[in-house]
Amino acid sequence: MIDQRSANLLSDTDITSAAFKTDPFPFYARLRADAPVLRVIIPRPLRQPAYLVTRYDDAQGLFVDPRFAKNPLNARTPEQLKTSPRVPALLNPLTQNLLGLDDPQHARLKTLVHKAFSPRMIEQMRAQIQTTADELLTMGESKDGMDLMRDYASPLPLIMIGRMLGVPVADNHKFHAWTQAFVGLGEAGSRAIFSIPAMLRFMAYLRKLIKERSARPQDDLISALVQAREGGDVMTDDEVLAMVFLLLSAGHETTVNLIASGMLELLRHPDQLERLRADPSLTRPAIEELLRFAGPAETATERYAREDVMLAGTLIPRGSLVLAVIASANRDERFFEHPDMLDISREPNKHLSFGVGVHYCVGAPLARMESQIAIRTLIDRMPNLRLAQPAGITWRSGFVLRGLVSLPVRFH
Repeated sequence: MIDQRSANLLSDTDITSAAFKTDPFPFYARLRADAPVLRVIIPRPLRQPAYLVTRYDDAQGLFVDPRFAKNPLNARTPEQLKTSPRVPALLNPLTQNLLGLDDPQHARLKTLVHKAFSPRMIEQMRAQIQTTADELLTMGESKDGMDLMRDYASPLPLIMIGRMLGVPVADNHKFHAWTQAFVGLGEAGSRAIFSIPAMLRFMAYLRKLIKERSARPQDDLISALVQAREGGDVMTDDEVLAMVFLLLSAGHETTVNLIASGMLELLRHPDQLERLRADPSLTRPAIEELLRFAGPAETATERYAREDVMLAGTLIPRGSLVLAVIASANRDERFFEHPDMLDISREPNKHLSFGVGVHYCVGAPLARMESQIAIRTLIDRMPNLRLAQPAGITWRSGFVLRGLVSLPVRFH
C-alpha cells in the first residue's frame, strides 16, 4: 500500500482544476494500484471532503449498493445536515430531479419521465439532428475551419434541446444565453452567486412555458412531461422544471463534451480515424469506445453513505460524499484489455459512462444518436480534417464533467 506522505500528496490533488483535466489517467492508475478508495477535498463548487472510488468492480458496485443514497437527507444525521452545503432556497425546486432522489420517489418520477421521453420521440429527431449538423458544417466550411467546441459540438445539442422542449424560435437567443450561464455554474465556484439573477429569470421563463403547455399542449417534450400520467399520478410544475434543467445539464453538456473530446482523440489517433472513415459500420462501436476512453463524465454524480461502509479496505463513515470515478473505472486494467489503447472496434465494451442500475442515464439513447450523427457527418464531409493548434488545447475546470475550452480545426 501507499505510504502516508504519498497518500497526503494524492489527497491534496485538485481533481477539478484545468491542469488536472489535461491528463488525469496516470493519477487514477496510481490510485487503482495503491489507494482504490481515497479521501480527498473537493474545492469546487463548495469545499468538502469526498471519497474517490477508482476500480471498475467497486465503482459498478457503488451504483447499485443500497448502503449508498443519492439524497443526503436519506443518509446524513441531523447534526451532519446542519453543516452540509446548502442550495439557495430560491433554487430548491431544481433539486427535485432524477439525479438527486432515491426510491420510491425516484421510481415514481422515472416512470413518468419515460412516458414522455420515449424512444419514438427521440427517433423522430434523427432527421433534424442530421440537418442541423450539415448546416453548422456548411457555415464553417466556407471559412476553412472552425472552433469545433464553439461552432459545432456546443450548438448542435443546444439547438436540438430547444426544439425538443418547444422553445419558440424568437426566444432562441435568450434561451441559449441562459443555458450557457446555467451549465457554467460548475466552474464558477464562489462566483456562482452572481449567476443567480439570470437563473431566476430562466426559471420564470420556463415556468411560463410550462403553464402555456399545460393549457395548450403541443408536440414537444414539455407538453409530454405535463401530460405524462401513471394511474392518477402526474408531475408537479416543480418536477417538470427540474427535469428540464436536468436535460440542460446532464443532457446538453455531456453530449457536447463527448463530441468534442471524442473528435480530439480520433485526431490524435489517425489510424483509428481512418478506420472509421473507411467503414461506417464502425460508427456505433466507435462511439462506445470514445465513451470509455474519453467519456464526458469524469465522476458519477454524488452518493452518500447511509452507514459506515468498509470498501476496498477503507472505512467510509456514514454521511460521507462518495464519487465513483468513471474515468478511472473505464481504464481499469483488471477489466479491460489494453485499457489505454483506443480501439474503435472494441467488443465487448461494458463501460460505465451512463451508469448502472436504476440511475442509468435516461438520456443515453439521445446522446448516442447525436454523437453518432455529429462525428459521422464531420469525418465524411471533411476528409482533410486536422487540428489547427495541437499544442494549445486546454481543458475546463469543474466538478463531475471533463470537457475542452476550445478545439480549433482546419478543413483543407
